[in-house]
Amino acid sequence: MNEDNRPFSNPVDAEGAKANFDVNQQKLHSEGVPGLWRQVSNLLILVGVIALIIILCRLL
Repeated sequence: MNEDNRPFSNPVDAEGAKANFDVNQQKLHSEGVPGLWRQVSNLLILVGVIALIIILCRLL
């Protein structure tokens, strides 16, 4: 068969895939599953930073 016309016919880099898997596993074990509480807390931090920037711009 003509392999040039098949875009995904190249084999996956096994070492790169293993390294990516290991990094994702380590992140999952150290941080846990990203849940609703983490998203809400990140949103509150972002809103607080934006509010602080707006307050500083109005004062100066």
